[in-house]
Amino acid sequence: MRESVNGIDAVLKSRRSIRAFLPTPVARAEIEAILEAASRAPSGTNIQPWKVYVVTGQTLGQLSQALLAAYDDPQRDSLYQEDYRYYPREWVSPYIDRRRKIGWDLYGLLGIEKGDKAKMHAQHARNYAFFGAPVGLFFTIDRIMEQGSWLDYGMFLEAIMIAARGRGLDTCPQAAFTPFHRVIASHLDLPDEEQLVCGMSLGWADQAARVNQLRTEREPVERFAKFLE
Repeated sequence: MRESVNGIDAVLKSRRSIRAFLPTPVARAEIEAILEAASRAPSGTNIQPWKVYVVTGQTLGQLSQALLAAYDDPQRDSLYQEDYRYYPREWVSPYIDRRRKIGWDLYGLLGIEKGDKAKMHAQHARNYAFFGAPVGLFFTIDRIMEQGSWLDYGMFLEAIMIAARGRGLDTCPQAAFTPFHRVIASHLDLPDEEQLVCGMSLGWADQAARVNQLRTEREPVERFAKFLE
């Protein structure tokens, strides 16, 4: 049993957001196995609010081109808006500090200097090329669902990422897609009653890519947990 626990902990601790993938295809059977395992994630009264669109090949390429065009549109901010707020309206410490740190850690690793908006723009644009991954996943939820189902969704997404890691694959969950939900809806023919939650890139990590050297920090348990006896 201890070996199993150690193995599970190792998979959990090895999960990270990969930002450069190899073009090596991922077999459909492998993707289906990951989704099947993740479907065991808990949800209130077993309502299972998740819906998944798996995008590969030509469809992935066409969608990527459309997303990149939207991202580069000079009128982007007025044309494309998030369907829901992912981040807080007002940033306070310690959250803003953690957000800034990962940003500067990433840019520092890539040699992008503070204020170099062109290079920052180009790096962020890689989201819409799925960081070179051969598989894109898009997750939707029915608009009638409430906050509890969104909490359930988070557990489902985590389960996908862990199931992928257990198979030697990597992922990058991406809220960067949310402003372009109408572009995605058009290409994937999403019904109006479904709302985009987020996207995710899936594939084999390019271990030689400098960007994948990024390691984010985590707060120690004593900083976020209170034990009451």
